[in-house]
Amino acid sequence: MKQNQYLKLSLMLSLASVSLYSHAAPLTVDSLDGPVAANEIQSFVDFAKGIQPVISESGEEWSQGDDGKAMKALSQVYDIAPRKEVLDKMTDYCDSLLSQRNDILPAPAGHRVIWTGRVDPVWPNVPDKYPIQTGGEQGDPVGHLASCARQIIKTPALYNQNVAGGDPHHFGATYLQRAKTYLAEADKTMDQHILKSLLTMKDGHMYFADNSPYQTGKPVPWNQQMMFDYGFMNLAQAHDLLKDDPARVQRYDAIVKSNLDWFFQSGLTRYTDQAGKAAYNWAYAIPATGGEDCNHGSMDVYGFYRLLLSGRYGLTAKQMAPFGNTVFDVMRLGDRDYSGRVDGSSDNSSKHGGETNYLRTGFMLAALSRPDAYYTMMSDAGIQDGGSTSSASAYANFLTIKSQRSAARSAKQLSQR
Repeated sequence: MKQNQYLKLSLMLSLASVSLYSHAAPLTVDSLDGPVAANEIQSFVDFAKGIQPVISESGEEWSQGDDGKAMKALSQVYDIAPRKEVLDKMTDYCDSLLSQRNDILPAPAGHRVIWTGRVDPVWPNVPDKYPIQTGGEQGDPVGHLASCARQIIKTPALYNQNVAGGDPHHFGATYLQRAKTYLAEADKTMDQHILKSLLTMKDGHMYFADNSPYQTGKPVPWNQQMMFDYGFMNLAQAHDLLKDDPARVQRYDAIVKSNLDWFFQSGLTRYTDQAGKAAYNWAYAIPATGGEDCNHGSMDVYGFYRLLLSGRYGLTAKQMAPFGNTVFDVMRLGDRDYSGRVDGSSDNSSKHGGETNYLRTGFMLAALSRPDAYYTMMSDAGIQDGGSTSSASAYANFLTIKSQRSAARSAKQLSQR
């Protein structure tokens, strides 16, 4: 099949797959209070049954597209309620993801020589643009594979069972075999592309390589660091559970910790907001320290809270509190009115810096640092008592926050006995 014919077919299949999302069951909210309800989990399970991965080898689709969002939502909900139906949907997505990797996907769609001069194990962002570039979007597919592996590894009862749906790609018949394949292939992308060619560590900090055609030699922007950290974190967690490679765990964790320290030591501006609370201003990338747009800022904040909830990197409630203050005191200009930049300003002529009449999904997790603003922030994100949403990302973040609030309440009650 000629390349242009393949691209047309891919687009048609992608559009067909995306249309399936509109037929998924609505995600319903029982209540903003209390523990996560069985009805809410069942609502997510029913929703998951109606979604399918898009037929696309694009790294962008697996990071910021519907597929990437679905993968993160599925894993978040499985952390709250380990339902087999959710895990099975994760394996469906991971099988599709891995089968579309450049070194596995047959030519002409795959086996493309990228900017390194090799057929690397990557998901090209724009496969038909030469030289074929790669960037931070490579971190998310690695994170998805490792996240699914982690979820399987922490569920020993499934180890020797055959994966639902069979093994069409020969990635492993049983759940444990499938997890080990996902983990090994995620490490392969790290070893043979990300850490080999794409990233250069300078004093432990992430820079794009000097010969990378994308962001040549520049510090990795914070939102893309969060994509790489998503991969490093899930790989470290999965290997930690499997207890098979402590050297990798140490290396991956050290990279995440070093770059977190870089942000909090040199990547932001601290100040007191109009409500008298500590707030943060930061930029798209170092060395600038202010004016990040809220499209990328949402990804930044989502990533920081993801790392916090992992419990691995020493992040504290005190460090995270200014994110909540920034979102609620600075960015919130009025009822369902949010600035386009994290410093409270907006540029409505720009692609990413314009005001929005809703709270972006990644910022929702900042409600963990502002319990007094929880109800307002959820409402601004479209989450209300007795309501529903079609956004898997918003719903998964809501369930994560609700679960954390419930656990904190339970812990407080125990301490008072």
